[in-house]
Amino acid sequence: MSTLSIVERAPVKQAAATAPQPTSPTLRAQGLSKAYDTVTVLSDVSLDIFPGEVHAVIGENGAGKSTFMRLLAGYAAPTTGTLIMDGQAVTFAKPQQAQKAGIVLVHQEILLADGLTVAENLFLGRELMRGAIVDDRTMRRLATEKLAELGCFVSPNALVRDIPLADRQLVQIARALLDDYRLVIFDEPTAVLTGGEVERLLSIITRLKARGIAILYISHRLDEVQRLADKVTVLRDGAMIGTYPAEGLSQLDMAKLMVGRDLAAMYPQRQPKSLGEPLLEVRQFTVPGYAKDVSFSAMTGEILGFAGMIGAGRTELFEGITGLRPASGHVLLRGQLLEIRSPRAAMDAGIGYLTEDRKGKGLLLQDRLAPNLTLAAINRFHPGVMLRRRREQAALGEAVGTYDIRLKSLGVNAGHLSGGNQQKLLLAKVMLTNPSVVIIDEPTRGIDIANKAQIYAFIQKLVGDGRTCIVISSEMQELIGICDRILVMREGRIAGELSGARMTEHEVALLATTEGAVGPGQGGKP
Repeated sequence: MSTLSIVERAPVKQAAATAPQPTSPTLRAQGLSKAYDTVTVLSDVSLDIFPGEVHAVIGENGAGKSTFMRLLAGYAAPTTGTLIMDGQAVTFAKPQQAQKAGIVLVHQEILLADGLTVAENLFLGRELMRGAIVDDRTMRRLATEKLAELGCFVSPNALVRDIPLADRQLVQIARALLDDYRLVIFDEPTAVLTGGEVERLLSIITRLKARGIAILYISHRLDEVQRLADKVTVLRDGAMIGTYPAEGLSQLDMAKLMVGRDLAAMYPQRQPKSLGEPLLEVRQFTVPGYAKDVSFSAMTGEILGFAGMIGAGRTELFEGITGLRPASGHVLLRGQLLEIRSPRAAMDAGIGYLTEDRKGKGLLLQDRLAPNLTLAAINRFHPGVMLRRRREQAALGEAVGTYDIRLKSLGVNAGHLSGGNQQKLLLAKVMLTNPSVVIIDEPTRGIDIANKAQIYAFIQKLVGDGRTCIVISSEMQELIGICDRILVMREGRIAGELSGARMTEHEVALLATTEGAVGPGQGGKP
């Protein structure tokens, strides 16, 4: 479909859809708006969500998607507008009321109790009882069954804080699907999932649709939207651009509707480069339980990718290298052996690490932007007794300009920024320590298409300045688009190395999943 045809085509009108709907909407939103004080964040949004339909809502970060979902699921009340179910106007003062009416929201953020077990989290607030005693045995059995449907096989007795981030998301999804709901709202459900986990979740959504359940699907992964959606509603700057039939709507069409302009190539154009000497060398590195005898080198000016399935040990390997986990082995920077026993030691040596969990581990969401930015380089701003606030504010102003961090005020808390702007703030925080090696775990998770392009450009620039960047990503196309080489991990070892024309999704998947691909584990070509 051409750009002209999609721009000129009128949005689908709910009252005049080309094909008659077999039933009335599960939920109708009429003219929903939301303002905080004098700031309007959502303006006059209307749409119908029908039984047995997947209705996608897309837009850049800050477009109003999260606000819209919160209004539907009872987490906030609209300033103006009406929600209608079964021909009657409804109001939800809290999420429990929306759930009682049959509406549940599966959050992107992990909202589980870290100190409770998997089974306890699934049934928290709705425990099964056997007389006056909590029926733990039945809850563990049902938890195991529901998680198995999602391809998650963690023990129901495991504490949530001890399981990987991807499994926590699956636990959260399983919790939402324990009960029968009329409308399930998914907010970036696959942001921390890869490969088989994504496929299983999409299959379950398809089965929910076949049972007549209405699905509202929010995702930055436009390939998923294209596969699942019957209709697509586009939000931009808090306003509704339109609702379109998904059939025939390409990913490029959706991206252009989201940003309101033509997009340059998503990935920076590859330039011929002559890589320097090895800057970072890792030899026979072991993180107990996660990675064993891993060796690799990363060159000056290189973007080195790490691929693999969830559980392959990628994140844990680099947490070990940067002093976040107990580990053994050798790490050399410019040929000098390093002793890294803590994250501070890694930073002081010139190795910066951007965690995959920016909300839980990377930023202090309840604090202002300036302390978030300067915390890693605090000695520059707090050399003595007094904090040099002018210097700190100047650094923040420079970071906002350099990394194009979009905000209403320099005084806002980090938690008020969109996901893309939080990631830019985290990048600015790490770069303030002036690292020679920058390790970025899931650089664009939960980030819209325009911010993705910016992050890729920042990565390209930092290696152009003579640094080395290591990118850990669950998105194969991302790694193929920006990396000079890709190392694929499987079961804690490096299964092989890909470069040039061999960097394809097929080759990555083959190494990540094929038992025979695991060789000596030292990064050589298979």
